Amino acid sequence: MTVLDVEGVFNVRDVGGMPASQGRIRDGVLLRSATLVATAPAGIAELERRVTHIVDLRDGQEVTESPSAVTSIATTNLPLFLGSVASFFDDDLGLDEMYRHLIDESGQRLADAVRVIAREQGTLVHCTVGKDRTGVTVALALAAVDADRDAVVADYALTESLLPPERNRRITAFLRSQHPHAENAVALATQSPAAVMRRLLDEIDARWGSAADYLRDQGVSDDELAALRSALVER
Repeated sequence: MTVLDVEGVFNVRDVGGMPASQGRIRDGVLLRSATLVATAPAGIAELERRVTHIVDLRDGQEVTESPSAVTSIATTNLPLFLGSVASFFDDDLGLDEMYRHLIDESGQRLADAVRVIAREQGTLVHCTVGKDRTGVTVALALAAVDADRDAVVADYALTESLLPPERNRRITAFLRSQHPHAENAVALATQSPAAVMRRLLDEIDARWGSAADYLRDQGVSDDELAALRSALVER
């Protein structure tokens, strides 16, 4: 993976370069990041150079309250949380539970995100932090083309080290004041443990057979999966 410097955006990287069973993940095809709300003009220019399509995984309220500063690149909005983001904190869900919720309740939107990745030459996937919704979507797309499991997990885990310390301090203080008895709130907002993503991918394998089979169950055709592999994998 290559961490990118895009002014005004944090947690930006190109996942190209990781090994796959029939080659390597192509550079420049799949990028990921946190929200684009504060993207500076130089950052917008950098994204315009690299990206042909954006997949925004935030819900309608998030988009309304924090609109993207990048309006010059075609964007598809595919909200993955079917309900309030705050409810995960209110219910004190752990990361494992949140990700299970995503694959159980948002399969059609995950499938649609994968379809965008398959047909575009350079796709940027983002949510608010670029950790959970983005992490699950990107990991699913990579796993579906047999990217190296350890590399997929490492890409997910990298996010924790790329979150701005001041942002983490601010959100931690807020969550502790709003949810003083919650056990999972801080981890939900600031952590991306490798073991969590490994458990999710293992669960997908156990329940569906593979990430590709999970996507088939959501309606993704074999031709679309072949297009995803062609887009992402180079020999």
